[in-house]
Amino acid sequence: MNTPRPQYDPAKKQDSALEVFQAQIQGQALVALESAILTHGLIRPHNLTFAQDIEQAVRHEGAVPATVGVLEGKVMVGMGQIDLERLLAVDDPLKISTRNFATAILQESSGGTTLAGTMFAAHQKEIKVVAAGGIGGVQTEPRFDISSDLQALAQTPMVVVCSGTLSIMDISATVEYLETMGVPVIGYQNDKFPEFLTPGKNLPVSVRLETVEEIGKFARYHWGLGLKTAVLVCQPISASDAVEPGKIETAIAQATADATKQRIRGPLLTPFLLKRIDHLTGGKSTRANQALAISNAKVAAQIARELAGLERLQNPVRED
Repeated sequence: MNTPRPQYDPAKKQDSALEVFQAQIQGQALVALESAILTHGLIRPHNLTFAQDIEQAVRHEGAVPATVGVLEGKVMVGMGQIDLERLLAVDDPLKISTRNFATAILQESSGGTTLAGTMFAAHQKEIKVVAAGGIGGVQTEPRFDISSDLQALAQTPMVVVCSGTLSIMDISATVEYLETMGVPVIGYQNDKFPEFLTPGKNLPVSVRLETVEEIGKFARYHWGLGLKTAVLVCQPISASDAVEPGKIETAIAQATADATKQRIRGPLLTPFLLKRIDHLTGGKSTRANQALAISNAKVAAQIARELAGLERLQNPVRED
């Protein structure tokens, strides 16, 4: 089904929270974007440039971007450029998931939201689609270190578009966790679960779907049955943007050994590993991360448009 594409002026200076509200009232397509990649994954000024690029990618596909973050204790679903500039100027921002939203509000702190945090805030605003790079998963060591992203996927009815789990995770255990929690994993035009910076080669997805129209219908059927989990849509990184498997495996092994030696664990572990891997790959991993995130944002926007179109068919607006 081809739904009409709304027209937006990217140069229009408008309050983003208001734009999100108006889009909801008008039944337009919305895509939530996480901000932890901006606060903890990229350095200045590249993080602000990337924020603008990924929002523009969503707009180009006819949807409204809603970047989620916390600014001075205020949870924001839709951050304008001024808001983002203020957030990214914070020297020690929080990495905000579901467990520390209240902390940020109480202390009037600022920070970027993880996938779990983004899903929580966006779901409160009835946004149905989130674009991500890679989801958190089960850590290789210690095995009981499991990302809250997985819990969010197990209990939040949204479509999440990603490129699999972060390469530093135990990918097999992560896929098993998703299966146990009843989270369907859709391979978008692919049969294998992607491995973030590489396309993936070993683990199968739940089902392969070829079009966003099929994905939209799948999500409607899934939730229509009364199921409450997310629908995880996995798109592999393109071959031109991927990091060579041998190179990334070597970098992960070295970064993990460095983290163990320095006794880095808990919330500090993933940012440390990603930064160390980026250094060991000569910046290739960060470039790959940005490329796949933008590609996922485009697909997320297409799915959001499809869902918005199905919603209009289900609940047509009457004109008296």
